Amino acid sequence: MNCPEVFKDKRLTIVVGAYGSGKSEISVNIAMALRQAYPSPSKILLADMDIVNPFYRSADAGEALEQLGIKVVAPAYARSNVDSPILTGEMYIVFDDPDYIGVFDIGGEDMGAVVLGSLKSRLEKIPHQILMAVNTLRPFTSDPVQIAQMTYELSQAAGQPVTGYINNTNLLGETSPDMISEGESLILKASQITGVPLLLTSVMGSSAGITSSVEIFEMERRIFYDY
Repeated sequence: MNCPEVFKDKRLTIVVGAYGSGKSEISVNIAMALRQAYPSPSKILLADMDIVNPFYRSADAGEALEQLGIKVVAPAYARSNVDSPILTGEMYIVFDDPDYIGVFDIGGEDMGAVVLGSLKSRLEKIPHQILMAVNTLRPFTSDPVQIAQMTYELSQAAGQPVTGYINNTNLLGETSPDMISEGESLILKASQITGVPLLLTSVMGSSAGITSSVEIFEMERRIFYDY
């Protein structure tokens, strides 16, 4: 698994996005890539801060991540079908211990992003970035204007701007290179509206046959629905 330089540039990477954007899968894969780039005893933290949707979240991959030596922090009941709006104080360790590199998975669209507003004073003290995952094959982010609107809503809720886009356009196993390329084109048009740069294109598995104007982040699927 490659670890794009953009993830190494900051002490904390925060992933936001619309429902179905794939932000949780991306967050898990960022944590895994960081672990590969910074082997133990380096400290990696993944904080699942989705207080809205209990059904599909990064904490579901917690056991596999913990086996890799990645510290996973989640709200109480995060690995059940009962959700709790209470975030554990363990997530603050990334602010207090300079040896930690952190990933925050922020769920719940603008409602979830409000959590970041409460952390603003802490965030100002460490190098961080807010990356927005965009799947242009999902509702609400299917064209440049919708993407720009979602960017505005998330930035307003978080109390600080989105700093970069991740093109995560996909239809799971039905994804084609053309879909990914078209998604990139739409996000680049949104960038012209918002001024937010496209930093990465993420793909599940091998990137063979896929072209992109930005770095490609190859991921492994780690989160699955329970039926």
